Amino acid sequence: MKASSINQSIVTYYKRDICRLCCSKNLELVVRLDPTPVAEKYLESPEHAGQVPVYPLNLYMCSDCGHVQLLHIIDPEFLYRDFNYRSAGTRSLLEHFEQTAESVACNYKFDSHPLAVDIGSNDGSLLKFFKNQGFNVLGVDPAVEIAAEASTAGVPTLSEFLTPKVVQHILSNHGPAAVVCAFNVFAHTDDLEGMTSCIRDLLAPNGIFVFECSYLKDILEKMLLGTIFHEHLSHHSIAPLRAFLKRLGLELIDVQQNDIQGGSIVGIAQRKWGCRPVLPSVEKIIVAERDMKLQSPETVKEFSQKLTSIRTEISSFTQAEKKQGKRFWGFGAARSGTTLMAQLDLGNVIERIVDDNPSKQNKFTPLYGIPVVATEYLYHEKPDFAFILAWIHASKIVASHQRYLEEGGKFITCFPRPCIIGNTGIVPL
Repeated sequence: MKASSINQSIVTYYKRDICRLCCSKNLELVVRLDPTPVAEKYLESPEHAGQVPVYPLNLYMCSDCGHVQLLHIIDPEFLYRDFNYRSAGTRSLLEHFEQTAESVACNYKFDSHPLAVDIGSNDGSLLKFFKNQGFNVLGVDPAVEIAAEASTAGVPTLSEFLTPKVVQHILSNHGPAAVVCAFNVFAHTDDLEGMTSCIRDLLAPNGIFVFECSYLKDILEKMLLGTIFHEHLSHHSIAPLRAFLKRLGLELIDVQQNDIQGGSIVGIAQRKWGCRPVLPSVEKIIVAERDMKLQSPETVKEFSQKLTSIRTEISSFTQAEKKQGKRFWGFGAARSGTTLMAQLDLGNVIERIVDDNPSKQNKFTPLYGIPVVATEYLYHEKPDFAFILAWIHASKIVASHQRYLEEGGKFITCFPRPCIIGNTGIVPL
């Protein structure tokens, strides 16, 4: 069934009862969040917004390995078949992809015209840079429309989820992969063991697996609430991830941190007993995690305590300002916006959301029925405040809309502490 034909009111979900990495049943609730609708499933009309179902978004920690994860799983057919995000629209991401492809080509030696396979390849942006480095490329992505667009643009893409059958198809038709990538998808699958086994089987004997995902340390330290939604099933840290990879026949040989998506890790693994040495970066980051007690439930529970304080602070501010007749809008119909509105009680505060993307305009948010309009309306209507919901792009949004500030408007950012951005600078809420 295509996602476009799946009614939101009948989307299936289930709750797993074992850890996604080590299969332990010792799971502890560490962050309790309000149930939310599925992110970025905007509506054509507001009439049924209040009837859209909400789903649990709580975070659990495995007491045995320390992995933090969601246990409530939404039907992936609903989440991904009509996925509409395209990597090519984010310049900083393209620069990051280009640097990654160059780094892999420079630091790891392969035979001529090696194969690079990207799992969750989206519009083929990453593979285009591998292609420029002399790789043969192949994408695997379940989003039907985007996969077709990538193939037309010169990046052959299988519109599939990664399965053993797909792996056998690739091996039979293309041979083993020198490089398998999984960027911002290694946290998106419930059956992480199945995906990782497929990746291992797809690798050539001297191949490498390159993955990127949000880093739990950054989520906690920077209060990155916007990274928590139903697609992100795992919030990875390195110690449990290394043990998981080892159990499945892979060896983590390098880890690097970056600022992508607020803070991410790029890991590189090879088949167990591969020819490459394990770099000091792996042990260094594991020691740092141990020192900050990243795999301790109490460390993660501090996130909930800080979130409660931020929610209270924002609620008191908005109530006081609304009594004075002030109006609040949102900026960015982002995937993270659904989480922010639900967890910070903004759904009944924000009147409109502006967004530059025409495909999101003239639609309505689930649950609240808030209209999404073109960004130009920010200047026509001149709301007093605009919450930045597309938090990743906050700096760019502020820089691009100085006129709004000059005309008396103010932006509000929520994390790591709520702040007001006005024409004269930034002040705490």
